[in-house]
Amino acid sequence: MSLIPFRLARPFLFGLDPEQAHDITLAALASLQATPARCIWSQPRVDDPVTLAGLRFPNRIGLAAGLDKNGRCIDGLGAMGFGFVEVGTVTPKAQPGNPKPRIFRLPEAQALINRMGFNNDGLQAFVANVSRSTRYRANGGILGLNIGKNATTPIESALDDYLIGLAGVYPHADYVTVNISSPNTRNLRALQSDEALDALLAALQARRRKLRQQHGRSVPMFVKIAPDLDEAQVRMIAATLTRHGLDGVVATNTTVSRDAVKGLRHAEETGGLSGAPVREASNRVIRWLRAALGPGYPIVGVGGVMSGADAKAKIDAGADLVQIYTGLIYRGPDLVRECASALRRR
Repeated sequence: MSLIPFRLARPFLFGLDPEQAHDITLAALASLQATPARCIWSQPRVDDPVTLAGLRFPNRIGLAAGLDKNGRCIDGLGAMGFGFVEVGTVTPKAQPGNPKPRIFRLPEAQALINRMGFNNDGLQAFVANVSRSTRYRANGGILGLNIGKNATTPIESALDDYLIGLAGVYPHADYVTVNISSPNTRNLRALQSDEALDALLAALQARRRKLRQQHGRSVPMFVKIAPDLDEAQVRMIAATLTRHGLDGVVATNTTVSRDAVKGLRHAEETGGLSGAPVREASNRVIRWLRAALGPGYPIVGVGGVMSGADAKAKIDAGADLVQIYTGLIYRGPDLVRECASALRRR
């Protein structure tokens, strides 16, 4: 979608309830992605390849998980010029998520608050959708699949859900992201604590070794963490990731802090805040991670990327790759090319 069509579509979409606009957009992408109509939003991909975790990324700009939870629009989203696309979070069983309304725009801050709660159609439907999406990967795009736990699964049994998710997505993923940082599933962030994370990653790595033998291919595994961590917590997480041989880290998810949006309409809604207000918190965590992990360890930076300059700031902080989501809502597909071009020039 060129800038002019997005400018025409945005007033209509922003006049709707945010979740309704989200659903309409995804339905259009899903229905048109295999037709000539995809030219409405498609654009050439910026060529700026980089190899990380054994994968060749066509460029450094990716789509963050959460936009396409069911993996219905991979080819349509990939046509916007992304070097990699991450879909999910998927849970073993289908679940409705939290009650509506559960998405709120804060346009004055270029931000969103969501408390979706991993609403998705379940692992079986997700894998079927992913299997049908072939165009993007045939053109060299990298696909990440993001896994989580069901809301009804007790936190002490969370590992069971992650093991099911890993086994289910492994044959279909270029990489897998373990989401332990959404603020919208009760107690999920407790898995970032020392002992819980150690046990989770040990079990997932053991299962991954078996899956590697079973499928004859090694699929990198990343962990997605929160921006609401202090430096000591980040150092602990970094040490645990390296100790268990994880291939990368995604930093960061949404924030529960409201310091940057105080006084704005919807600012006190429960959920995760994304967009421009999370930019600095995300960059701070990235800097701490890079200091703890040293050079060479893959870091995917996400949070508050609304321009090419913001994408460069993520790289300057220590990220190797950059993901966008809320920026895409406010700026449209042209943001993908702007960011990828900015990083190529850099």
